[in-house]
Amino acid sequence: MIKVEKLTFSYTGIKSSQPVFNNLSFSFKSGFNTILGPNGAGKSTLLMSLFGLLNYEGEIFYGKRNLSEMGSEERIRQMSYLPQMDIDTSMLSVLEMVLLGRLPELKRKISDRDLDIVMRIMRQLNIDSLAQRTFSELSGGQQKLVFIAQTLVREPGLILLDEPINSLDLQKQLELCHLLKQIVRNDSVDIITVLHDINLASRYSDHIVIIDRNGEYYNSGTPGETITETMLRDVYGVIASVNYDEHQIPIVSPLRSVRIDEEEVRKKEMARVPVLFSGRSI
Repeated sequence: MIKVEKLTFSYTGIKSSQPVFNNLSFSFKSGFNTILGPNGAGKSTLLMSLFGLLNYEGEIFYGKRNLSEMGSEERIRQMSYLPQMDIDTSMLSVLEMVLLGRLPELKRKISDRDLDIVMRIMRQLNIDSLAQRTFSELSGGQQKLVFIAQTLVREPGLILLDEPINSLDLQKQLELCHLLKQIVRNDSVDIITVLHDINLASRYSDHIVIIDRNGEYYNSGTPGETITETMLRDVYGVIASVNYDEHQIPIVSPLRSVRIDEEEVRKKEMARVPVLFSGRSI
């Protein structure tokens, strides 16, 4: 579906010449893909590169097409991208905000099909009752769902989502992930999303790509192949236990940071060192 070859990117104008990521090569699969990794690993930068927003080195293929050869209009028709964002105020209604997601499909007159698509997505996200509310009156979580609806109504072949569950409560997180999974299954749409919740990624992802703290590719595969105690220690610096539910979905139970272990070891080593006082050990 998406193939990344020797992808490298550095932000210009920053004193450090260290690239965000360097020579990344891997593939996303058809279905529900999740990018996992610690803060600063370059996950959001990778997603922006996939949408063609950054001047990267290397190549990204969508099917057999090189993304660098795609015009912006073609890319927008085939992909929909929801970045992390600060919530802005707007005097538009929720219905009007979601309708904007149909651009550039909207003609001079809104069609019944446009309204049908918008209302269907709003019902699936349980925000149809907010249709006539002013966007700026909504809570942060409700506003986030409006932006997600705006993304989904475009009906693209590929949806890119950067931390879509942030600011949502647990029920809405589960409902959103369930909806995204249904869209993948029923509408032949592929999804690539960045998540921080490893357990949600395990439950809903078909394929996971893991980037380590240095912006380097660690591994990829199914949740069962990628979510391991070794990975959690290597990539996240966390001691954790990984168990499996009745469907063999990994469940992560974090125990402590590896830094706590390292500090305990340091204290024990210090305790073995004789304390010198006035030239004599005591």
